Amino acid sequence: MKLRKILWWLRLRCLAPIFGKVGKSSYLASSISIIGAKNIFIGDKVRIFPGNRMETYNNGSIHIGDNCSIGQNFHVTSTDKELIIGSNTTILGNVFVTNIDHDYRNIGVPILEQPMLFKETIIGENCFIGFGASIQAGTVLGKQCIVGTNAVVRGHYPDYSVIVGVPAKAIKRYNEETGDWEKI
Repeated sequence: MKLRKILWWLRLRCLAPIFGKVGKSSYLASSISIIGAKNIFIGDKVRIFPGNRMETYNNGSIHIGDNCSIGQNFHVTSTDKELIIGSNTTILGNVFVTNIDHDYRNIGVPILEQPMLFKETIIGENCFIGFGASIQAGTVLGKQCIVGTNAVVRGHYPDYSVIVGVPAKAIKRYNEETGDWEKI
């Protein structure tokens, strides 16, 4: 296992010149696709596991903070806006994160032929994103949010929220004053 991680580290060192930034002690396992790497910024001590797909188009950018761990089959897309993953965030496998949406207004026109919408998407620091979750365009997660397995998340959620379901909703929030988790 240690040899594999050393190889992943070497791989990222070889690819580093094509990225916007690659921090110290980060590693990247085998990727399915990396598009627009010059607009992808990877912090220090970031671990990205196999099967990842990272894409930026136009002026879109992806910023991954320090000390993040990103599971297998991670797919992230960004166009025309920033997509930020805060430091110390853990993202489990099969997670999709985007800042791109489709404007479906004219039912007589196929959805892929309709305009695209671009909205800044932010995952705060110290968040935990469960397996198979989908973080949709325009979502803002405050710090230390927990997203449950397979949740489909869209909207703004304050710090310390527990977010679950399809569509996702906050079910608990940590109260800093009382030190208790409170149902919402």
